[in-house]
Amino acid sequence: MTALVIAEHDNASLKGSTLNTVTAAAACGGDVHVLVAGANCGAAAEAASKIAGVSKVLVADAPHFADGLAENVAEQALAIASSYSHILAPATAYGKNILPRVAAKLDVSQVSEITRVVSPDTFERPIYAGNAIATVQSADPVKVITVRGTGFDAAATGGSAAVETITAVADSGKSAFVSREVAKSDRPELTAAKVIVSGGRGMGSGDNFKILEPLADKLGAAMGASRAAVDAGFVPNDWQVGQTGKIVAPQLYIAVGISGAIQHLAGMKDSKTIVAINKDPEAPIFSVADYGIVGDLFEVVPQLTSELG
Repeated sequence: MTALVIAEHDNASLKGSTLNTVTAAAACGGDVHVLVAGANCGAAAEAASKIAGVSKVLVADAPHFADGLAENVAEQALAIASSYSHILAPATAYGKNILPRVAAKLDVSQVSEITRVVSPDTFERPIYAGNAIATVQSADPVKVITVRGTGFDAAATGGSAAVETITAVADSGKSAFVSREVAKSDRPELTAAKVIVSGGRGMGSGDNFKILEPLADKLGAAMGASRAAVDAGFVPNDWQVGQTGKIVAPQLYIAVGISGAIQHLAGMKDSKTIVAINKDPEAPIFSVADYGIVGDLFEVVPQLTSELG
């Protein structure tokens, strides 16, 4: 029994979600191989070889893998799929774009966003916006799985896996990379940040989010928002935390002016420590908060920032 992890990377380094996926793959039992499909991706392959628990890294290096087009990466995974009992990828936009194609062509059911491996054929995954956990058993010959990174610790480094170059499949020709617009920020990436300061509808306006910036600066935090704040146009869409946004699990999550709708809670309730600031003592956010402050955020946030020195 051997599991294949499709690595998410930028050709130079691995994305953190790959490390969480390796942990899930190891829990399935047997060896763990990692597929790195990219262009001039030797650095990413070397990083994969150093992940503890990985026994082999398979490198498919070709120009048409440069931008991670799902049609091409899926075909590469299918070319070697017969050797594996499990095929896993992160439950990110990258993995969610690739694995459904793999599952469909293998004629198996995908098991999505698992948070726990019960046994090699049985997994747990959240349903109903995280209000219930479904235990899913797969009888398919190949288990195709996306992994919610917040459910698994990142695999350690220190491994020394063999690196093997494999034959790259031909360009499918079904899609072409056009352009990429990357938002640049001095703050940590939202899904990888250890501390997140998020604002909600209670902030009142986009300009008021500036109140949160000194607090985020002192904590070295990323900034996030609820869907209500994003829909109101207060902040950019890529700040959204929640069921239809980004799923996060930082060491510290500070929710400011966020009532705590079920969709938002689904995206952050696995945070290690949650601090909520809201003037409504009945706000649902307090049901998941470790620490709660009932008060006017426009008074509490500056005071908190000041206390941090």
